[in-house]
Amino acid sequence: GRGEGRRERGKALSSDGEIVVNIGGVRITLLEDLLNRYPNSRLAELLNCSTQNYEAISLLCDDFDPVRREFYFDRDPDAFKCIIGVYYFDEIHIKRGLCPICFIQEMEFWKIDQNVLDECCKSSLSDKERELSDIADKVKVILEDLEVERCVTRSQRCQRFVWKLMEKPDSSSLARVIAITSFISILVSAVVMCIGTIPELQVVDAEGKLVEHPDLEAIETACMLWFTAEYLLRLASSPNKLHFALSIMNIIDFMAIMPFYVVLSLTYLGTTSMMELVNVQQAIQALRIMRIARIFKLARHSSGLQTLTYALKRSLKELGLLLMYMGVGIFVFSALAYTMEQSHPETLFKSIPQSFWWAIITMTTVGYGDIYPKTTLGKCNAAVSFLCGVIAIALPIHPIINNFVIFYNKQKVLETAAKHEVELMELKSGREARRKSRKKQTKKKGKEAESNGF
Repeated sequence: GRGEGRRERGKALSSDGEIVVNIGGVRITLLEDLLNRYPNSRLAELLNCSTQNYEAISLLCDDFDPVRREFYFDRDPDAFKCIIGVYYFDEIHIKRGLCPICFIQEMEFWKIDQNVLDECCKSSLSDKERELSDIADKVKVILEDLEVERCVTRSQRCQRFVWKLMEKPDSSSLARVIAITSFISILVSAVVMCIGTIPELQVVDAEGKLVEHPDLEAIETACMLWFTAEYLLRLASSPNKLHFALSIMNIIDFMAIMPFYVVLSLTYLGTTSMMELVNVQQAIQALRIMRIARIFKLARHSSGLQTLTYALKRSLKELGLLLMYMGVGIFVFSALAYTMEQSHPETLFKSIPQSFWWAIITMTTVGYGDIYPKTTLGKCNAAVSFLCGVIAIALPIHPIINNFVIFYNKQKVLETAAKHEVELMELKSGREARRKSRKKQTKKKGKEAESNGF
């Protein structure tokens, strides 16, 4: 009896082997055997801590009532209800509505390892960490734009100014004008490229061949000179030139500019050297086709096109399933069509590889009519094939649209969160500056008082 009395006075347990905790006003009773399943957790350490050792208790909890043997924690009770699940089920699920990042902080406070989180909650945590990383990147970009004054030399300030002018349309009115000019130049260049192929607008050269109108070539040259100047200015003012050169959008910009100068070089060499003129003209025609790459420059000025690109990346799984389904359908229906149509003397299905073309245009509901079945079984096979094609194409549309909407809304939220984070940082820095100024004023008044003999 004395031993049990000493145990009751010396330990946090009650006479029934229980410990009472108060989590943010919610009183919970836990058993000794349950908590000892995780001996390194905070509650297990508190369980084995002597009630007479107030210093050790104060390090483990916020307050202790020795009369009621109750330990108080100023923590979230909803999060704790999830955390005690590890003692019962050896795993933890994050309750809906709780922030995964805040919940991880709660787990660190209660000294519970993150490995006990269920896989579904780990994926949610990874998504939240990715969002925070995106917010941090956006905050970093905003701070870089706000801290131009950190540049020491005039060349650094000039480089930073040009970079903002060419890459940040929202930074100033002049930057917005440049972005609009670049956008219009892309459209004009694309329109000129299309109009230049109309025979009525072409002129006859000295060899009697139709070539582009000189006025259209002049407009094309002006647009290409603008693209070249824009690219060189962006490259010269880029903080990281290697990253700039390897960026996908900048590679597209380079590919849109390069054919113009290569065509000029080949034209000059073809007329001034011994190169075969026919080969030069063929190369020029091939390079002229590459001018269509400039239309992709629009993506650099359109957040909607960028969002669509990212949404398609997130939908690669759905697109892959679509292509696999279509591939299997094309192979099966083309083989069936070839077999069924062999009984007809005037069959258009000469081989299974040739039937692939019929299956593709049928399953995609294009139906050119150059190849078509003539037997009854072949027509039934065609009907089934285009019904399956309609179903296959319709299935992934909703997930792709859903991914686009989710990503677009998330980008809006991330941009707003980044701006709020910057505003909070500015408020904190302002408070710190005011606090330092008040300290300086206090010290100054103290020195003045001492000098006056007070």
